[in-house]
Amino acid sequence: MEQTSIIPLDAETKVAERPGDHEAELRLWLRLLTCTTLIECEVRSRLRETFDVTLPRFDLMAQLDKAPNGMTLGELSQRMMVSNGNVTGLVERLVSLNLVERTPAPNDRRAMIVTLTAEGRRTFRSLARTHEGWIAEIFSDLTENEIDTLMKLLAKTKLSARKAIDAGDQK
Repeated sequence: MEQTSIIPLDAETKVAERPGDHEAELRLWLRLLTCTTLIECEVRSRLRETFDVTLPRFDLMAQLDKAPNGMTLGELSQRMMVSNGNVTGLVERLVSLNLVERTPAPNDRRAMIVTLTAEGRRTFRSLARTHEGWIAEIFSDLTENEIDTLMKLLAKTKLSARKAIDAGDQK
């Protein structure tokens, strides 16, 4: 009797040879995407209707609220995962509203440090309190135990995704 070795299939080969094996993963991906899009669209809409603020402006102010000494445009760009050009446009608009200010970096005059103004900090904190209430409302049908379980599963999902990305980067 001839013995054959079984070679585990990589994800790409599995999809190509047995696409039915990944139905659950594809459904999960679509479910995550749908939930994210649904919630993001609702938050965008509420920010615009209630405060006349865009989600990117809110996100930029949130980053600056966590950095009392400010951040460079490059750091903001990295944290927000958008281009420097996008950050520059957002900062320009928030400067014109007196919500943020730019000052030259002390050790690099080419770099600008962006910080919330006192008015910007007050405005953001008001926005953040309301935003927190909206998020609580959106997730209100989940129990504390369900939220805890979901957080643990999403943490595991994040690690799995990072592992797959790192493996792909090493090819």
